[in-house]
Amino acid sequence: MSEECSHDCSSCGQECGDRSEPQSLLAQSNPDSHVKKVIGVVSGKGGVGKSMVTSLLASAMQKKGYNVAILDADITGPSIPRMFGLGGQKPTGTPNGLTPATAKNGTKVMSVNLLLPNETDPVVWRGPIIANTVTQFWTDVCWGDVDYMFVDMPPGTGDVPLTVFQSLPVDGIIVVTSPQELVAMIVEKAVKMAGLTKTPVMGLVENMAYFECPDCHKKHYIFGDSHINELAAKHGIEATAQLPIRPQLAAASDMGAIFDVDTQDWLNGLTDFIEKSHPVK
Repeated sequence: MSEECSHDCSSCGQECGDRSEPQSLLAQSNPDSHVKKVIGVVSGKGGVGKSMVTSLLASAMQKKGYNVAILDADITGPSIPRMFGLGGQKPTGTPNGLTPATAKNGTKVMSVNLLLPNETDPVVWRGPIIANTVTQFWTDVCWGDVDYMFVDMPPGTGDVPLTVFQSLPVDGIIVVTSPQELVAMIVEKAVKMAGLTKTPVMGLVENMAYFECPDCHKKHYIFGDSHINELAAKHGIEATAQLPIRPQLAAASDMGAIFDVDTQDWLNGLTDFIEKSHPVK
């Protein structure tokens, strides 16, 4: 039924407009934003290190010479500002909106934690308000020139991930997982949601994949054998990466210096794939 009519269009014989294509729900970007590629970082469940992977990927792409930004869509569990040492830094206002905070390495960040009086204040909001806030981070923030924007999504397949898929021009997603067998089922949920929204799955990252002994350099698979290659093959995912269990990663996050971590041995294959499959130059 067309918006202009009040009857059953299937039986009236009149042309009430072309309804073959669904209406786009994409939100208009800020006039002071020029974002070339948007990559979502998702996980089917919490506790797998999605925000850390987002931070490491963004930092790795920044080291390659790109202009990088992170939109922190994990509204009720924001951790990106702490990882980048942005405590106390507040976005500034312009005639067209807010400007994001900028970390020491040049990464631009917008997060609800940058807007709260105290970073430990809880965000006790209902789903529609949370989803609207994420959209406003796209429409009301002056991102400037950005080659790659990484969107740190909350875990699961609820309101916010759906809002990101529908409202932002997402070019693809990176799925974060851990070695436990149960996680394979959770990964499938995230991959299937991407399929429903016609969003390509660009890569699969297995966090906490192993622990490497600092003395003998032998790898110990604390949480069981890796299943990343089987998962990737099953879902036709080309690029994979594994991150080890390293106390230094947690320490760098707590110190606000996640961008100082050297990830060449872990993420080079994935970042090279992002460059080649979604070039910006």
